Amino acid sequence: MMRPVNASLDEHLPSDHRLSKVYRVGAGLTGLLLVAFGILGLIDRIGFFDTGGDTVLALNTNGALSVLSICIGLLLFIGMVIGGTFASTLNIVLGVLFIASGFVNLALLDTELNFLAFHIPNVLFSFVVGVMLMWFGMYGRVGSALPHDNPYWRARHPEQAAREQRARTSASGRTPAGRPA
Repeated sequence: MMRPVNASLDEHLPSDHRLSKVYRVGAGLTGLLLVAFGILGLIDRIGFFDTGGDTVLALNTNGALSVLSICIGLLLFIGMVIGGTFASTLNIVLGVLFIASGFVNLALLDTELNFLAFHIPNVLFSFVVGVMLMWFGMYGRVGSALPHDNPYWRARHPEQAAREQRARTSASGRTPAGRPA
């Protein structure tokens, strides 16, 4: 019989866990890219809602998109500093938002509602960054073959994880408290 798992994953991954490095690197590199793009856009003194076709790093931009890029990049830096499950969840959520932004801005390309001055390369960039962030965020968190020492696997299979822990402690001749049996 299948039972729903009511595990809170936020409690199961300390910020110094090895998976946290992947989440931190993903957030940091993507944040750095977005901040650099935003700063270069602001340095060019492009109008805030200008849709005149100004480009930075081969992407169309304006002041609003530059400021938005810097804000999201800084948010990713915060995720990098905090690490752990927070960074993973932040990467996943922002990845989904980047993909959604790509679709929304694709629909707005040739309209007057395209106030972020998106063009097709921007849409493709949004999709690529979204998938990349989702990959970084989901790494080691989802999958059908997670190792049994993975904190997310243990959170989803608490009964089997407890059995395996008891087997490990009895095999080492120690009780769970660390005293000799």
